[in-house]
Amino acid sequence: MAKQIGYAVVGLSALTPQGLLSAFARAGENSRLVALVGTDRPQAHAIAQQLRAVAYHTDEFRQCLQREDVNAVYLALPPTLHCDYAVDAARLGIHVLCERPMAVMADECRRMIRTVQTNRVKLMIAYRLQSHPAHTRALELVRGGAIGTPHTIATDLTIRIEATDDPRLQRRLGGGSMYDLGVTCIHAARALFGSEPAQVMAMTARTSRRHGGDADDGAVALIRFPDERLAHMHTSFGEEPRAVLRILGEDGWLELDNAYRHDETVTLTLSRRGRRETLAFEPTDPFAAELAYFSTCILQDRAPEPSGIEGLQDVRLVEAIYRSARDGRPVTLPRLARPEAMPAESELRKGLADHRQAG
Repeated sequence: MAKQIGYAVVGLSALTPQGLLSAFARAGENSRLVALVGTDRPQAHAIAQQLRAVAYHTDEFRQCLQREDVNAVYLALPPTLHCDYAVDAARLGIHVLCERPMAVMADECRRMIRTVQTNRVKLMIAYRLQSHPAHTRALELVRGGAIGTPHTIATDLTIRIEATDDPRLQRRLGGGSMYDLGVTCIHAARALFGSEPAQVMAMTARTSRRHGGDADDGAVALIRFPDERLAHMHTSFGEEPRAVLRILGEDGWLELDNAYRHDETVTLTLSRRGRRETLAFEPTDPFAAELAYFSTCILQDRAPEPSGIEGLQDVRLVEAIYRSARDGRPVTLPRLARPEAMPAESELRKGLADHRQAG
């Protein structure tokens, strides 16, 4: 294989030409944008022209994958489409970088995993927490015992969605605040506790019907982990934007403000026995780090993280949250082996830094 991975970006609604071009430029020499695939043909052509790429309609997806210079796809589609597009790509020997959530059903995740394994291609889920220095530092502190044994995690992740046709408000497209926002909170909690959830109790709400969507726009979940540890999660599409993650331990607590934001400064506060320390982390470009890392994994034949197993575990819990909210009772999850945990030192950031130094 060549020393450069060519990407086809599939789904354009959440991307900007400037951000996409910047990400590929910053990813370094091992990643190149080759093609754009979208449902709006004029939009795809207009953006592709700016980025010096080739545009395709979604009906031409397989034709796009047959290009010799397309080695990987980045799927930025509504979640209900992830499985079919990932499977089509994997069957043609194309590696898959998939936005979160991995899919809307655990069975779809399992199908994706089986297909990439059968066809010997890579699959990575685009959580971006591993490329954020604030989360890396928080993980190091918790694992290093800075707050003693962690007992409780509390997180609030809220945004405002104004557009009435936003896919995140449509159930048929995989909408819902836990699928869009909660899955990232779940991923962070699993990494911080280093174990898999055992039970969940949840409620959802449609606090504003003016959007016209049929998915929830607010949810609260209480998740029990082994050893009597708890995680409380609150997500919303209709509240003042806020992103806070707090981990409380027997000897102290740690809090991230702007916890899941990459475009704003993230503040980490550590309190231990009454003494506080505050660190600030400047905005980052997580997409560029992901591209460089995933391309490196392909070129060096390494297994990327977060893997499809991580994506599956998170979707299983989201399914349980919605089942609990629907039935009005706790849902117990089968005990599964913990996949390899998120590395304390982010390989995504390290890989990007090494690549720059080499250049």
